[in-house]
Amino acid sequence: MRSFVRTCRWIILGGISGLLAGIASFVFLEGLDRATSVQTDTSWMLYLLPVAGLAIGLSNHHLAGRSSAGNALLLEEIHSPTQWVPRRMAPLVLLGTWWTHLFGGSAGREGTALQMSGSLSDAAGRLLRLNHSDRSLMLTAALAGGFGSVFGVPFAGVIFAVEVPTVGRLRYQALVPAVIASFVGDAVVTRLGHHHSARLAVDLSLSASTIGALIVVGLACGIAARLFVSVTSAIRSLGRRYVPSAVVRPVIGGAAVVGLAALFGRDYLGLSLPLLDSALAGTSIALSVFALKLLFTAITIGTGFLGGEVTPLFVIGATLGASAGELLGLPIGAAAAIGMVATFGAAANTPIACTVMGLELFGAAAVTPIAIGCITAWIASGTGTIYETQRHALRRSSAGLQDT
Repeated sequence: MRSFVRTCRWIILGGISGLLAGIASFVFLEGLDRATSVQTDTSWMLYLLPVAGLAIGLSNHHLAGRSSAGNALLLEEIHSPTQWVPRRMAPLVLLGTWWTHLFGGSAGREGTALQMSGSLSDAAGRLLRLNHSDRSLMLTAALAGGFGSVFGVPFAGVIFAVEVPTVGRLRYQALVPAVIASFVGDAVVTRLGHHHSARLAVDLSLSASTIGALIVVGLACGIAARLFVSVTSAIRSLGRRYVPSAVVRPVIGGAAVVGLAALFGRDYLGLSLPLLDSALAGTSIALSVFALKLLFTAITIGTGFLGGEVTPLFVIGATLGASAGELLGLPIGAAAAIGMVATFGAAANTPIACTVMGLELFGAAAVTPIAIGCITAWIASGTGTIYETQRHALRRSSAGLQDT
């Protein structure tokens, strides 16, 4: 009886978390669409990106407090819940990400969705006077609600939430609230009227040569993920070392992005969804495209602009997959789909969630080739991660996986 009551309680709490996540993701996605449209139609706004960086720097310095830690704070509170997540995190990251995209910064949306969901769910937990253990589970559910609702992948949202806090150990105790939060969040976004882009199904016949080509694509994506984590971290470290002022760093980063856009064009600004769509449609993509998107995003995120890394990683992986797949004789669209989820899975250490995401986006026939790509990329990527406070229950070595 006690177990039944506890399950019912977590169904309700997961529903609350999912409802908050869904409403927040809907508001965010609708505003993001409008910000992207304005930025695309008003080319001169890009030149104000350094000014936008100054505004974000001032906001982070004077208003953000602990919330400036972003996803790192959420994962740390899941591992060791001690202090409430600041309620200001949700509005600050929402406005800051809109601001970044309005002026052309190369960033994503996952980080914003997770932080809004986590902040709002913890605020609800504060009202309900949840204890530390319950807060940890509620924040895990918030990750599921934020991820599932912002991308329209509720199954992947569940797996992501229980997989991402600790590499090699799934948080099964959070499964019930995570399932409810992810599916409720996704349903709320859809019910409110935001529809995610449909993707073409991937059906790739497997042979020995095809499997070999998939492994090569996975290796390339793992190396790209490792490079993204390393370059972003290096830019962040160099900025802190040589530009002590957190207010000035995004100004310099904004100026660098403007300069890069003048040299290489504007395709790499914002989410860069046209590049993603072209790769998935089977268009031939130059090998330089993934590298340029990686550089634009590493500078944007590494110097302090707000937003996530996931959608840029989708673009990096899809364009790299398309380029590598064409060289290896794979269908370009299929290779792009595999690269899209494998690169993010490697950078976030979430190969299971990204395999499930591939199933949801590209159909059941894509599961095996996507699993090959995701696992290979994850192994090749090393121990780096886009989430600074992610923990490791396993370590990887040349001999394979070992317990720590």
